[in-house]
Amino acid sequence: MKRRLTIAVVIALAAVGLAACGEKKDVLAPSASTSQPFTLMLDWVPNADHVGIYQALAEDDFTRAGLDVHVQVPTDPATPLQLVAAGKVDAAISYEPEVMLARNRGLPLVSIAALVQEPLTSIVSLGSKHIRTPAALRGRTVGTAGISYQHAYLDTILSNAGVPLSKVKEVNVGADLVPAMLSGRVDATLGAYWNYEAIQLAQRGKRPNVIRMDQVGVPTYDELVLVVKRSTIADKADLLRRFVEALGRGYASVRKDPQAGVAALVKANPGLDAKLQAASVQATLPAFFPTGAGQPWGWQDQARWNAYGQWMLTNHLITDPQAVADASTNELLAGQGV
Repeated sequence: MKRRLTIAVVIALAAVGLAACGEKKDVLAPSASTSQPFTLMLDWVPNADHVGIYQALAEDDFTRAGLDVHVQVPTDPATPLQLVAAGKVDAAISYEPEVMLARNRGLPLVSIAALVQEPLTSIVSLGSKHIRTPAALRGRTVGTAGISYQHAYLDTILSNAGVPLSKVKEVNVGADLVPAMLSGRVDATLGAYWNYEAIQLAQRGKRPNVIRMDQVGVPTYDELVLVVKRSTIADKADLLRRFVEALGRGYASVRKDPQAGVAALVKANPGLDAKLQAASVQATLPAFFPTGAGQPWGWQDQARWNAYGQWMLTNHLITDPQAVADASTNELLAGQGV
């Protein structure tokens, strides 16, 4: 009860701060004649989720914003947030749950925009397994990537379905989600994306079944977000605002012409499967944009962030309510701020 009361107070204070912010009009223009360097680190290898980044690069949106953007690919998905916190990169793509975990460890990080505005993480299985509902997981083996909140997802989902956790075997398969399903090592995976691994399986004729997290008991959240160090917001607000607005233009361009976006992504990353990327971009397009009227690209729903944070607290994934309070802000989005 004390934990719930504490977070409620913190959230209320955050809401007051947000309410005090007015709207402003932004102009996508540099503050100086020379381009300013900006380093962006991806969450993992380039893929369809990043299509707007590469489209913005291809169409010189960043250049027109006075930015010289360099995209880096991490060798370890655990490093992007650490490098942002250390000031080694200006911003990084990450995941809402990872932002909460990092803040719980004391890292001064804030999400300033949502790239993918709904969970992609899903329970995926081959059609031959006939797993269409969480109840069908009883007596089955489920593979995960060994991430703490994935275990909590499974626990929450099974509890809602009335299936004891002891009746499902959980196996850590790391990044080998698709191979683990194809080999029969597991009956399903929790961690595969509905817009990626599920499409891979469909293109192989495996008729995958997909169960989405936010439809079976897990609070909805932003799968991919843009994260910066808190002090950068105060010190380089104009720089960040121009970057976010240019990035939003890249995703808006992809919405108008998905094929051009895929072409830019594949040209910059020739090793990608163009057919898979095209199908993934098409499937993900709605998730790149907010659904509320008047909400700019990158919008983050504070109530959803708070609800997801409360779920993490309840499931002992984080222990500090401050990890949730002000974990995200919309102040740098187009038309927002003071």
